[in-house]
Amino acid sequence: MNVSSQDPQTNEPAWTQRDLADNPHAVADKARRVRQMFAAIAQSYDLNNRVHSMGRDQAWRRTAVKLCEVKPTDVVLDVACGTGDLSLAFAGADPAPRRVVGVDFTHEMVQVATHKHDQHRVRTAKSLAPCGFTDGDAMRLPVADDSVDIVSIAFGIRNVADPALAVREFARVMRPGGRLCILEFSLPTNSLMRSAYMFYFKHVMPHTAALIARDRSGAYKYLPQSVNTFLSRQQMIDMMSAAGYINITAKPLTFGIAVAYVGHLPA
Repeated sequence: MNVSSQDPQTNEPAWTQRDLADNPHAVADKARRVRQMFAAIAQSYDLNNRVHSMGRDQAWRRTAVKLCEVKPTDVVLDVACGTGDLSLAFAGADPAPRRVVGVDFTHEMVQVATHKHDQHRVRTAKSLAPCGFTDGDAMRLPVADDSVDIVSIAFGIRNVADPALAVREFARVMRPGGRLCILEFSLPTNSLMRSAYMFYFKHVMPHTAALIARDRSGAYKYLPQSVNTFLSRQQMIDMMSAAGYINITAKPLTFGIAVAYVGHLPA
């Protein structure tokens, strides 16, 4: 698939250095830029994830699945599912849930996830829970009230135009006693590790990732700036609490590069 990384109307990349000089989360048309950006990098998204996390991204997803304590009766909704890695991790869990639905804002990502799922079913002898993918917005989910048991979102809440609205929307579709898992990038708390990570994150990864993706959308310049200007760990917990979640935990992963937040709706 050949997807242009530039807006066909303006011939501009999704993110310029000017856009990223301050806070990209405050840009009025953030949703359009995010969709354009992910359409541009969909085909190389998995490769860049593996290379630049040194394979840890899949381990983080497996940890997220474990923290959700999946039951055979559960219906899982994976929001901002991207290319389907977390959805497939849920589908292959032991015990496996009853069903997994992946939803993403960018149609090109949904196409990759669907193809990956079909290939996975052919290549592995391990049975998967029924799993499907569809287009959808985290702030207006195409899902009925009180219809799912687990909502997950991996490295996606940061890209939503209104994260607090999305977290409330997740609660709408969850049954009482449901679980929310938010997997998101963070910054190491150790000052030495933080310095080394920030050098890699801001000065190495954007260049190598853009080369791999042949990307001109600015996606991998947006990534470090969007992490640096996003909610702190405490702000994330406070946002979940304000939406009605209880027993919230935050588990740092790989020196705090990522954090898995889990909250529960009251039964």
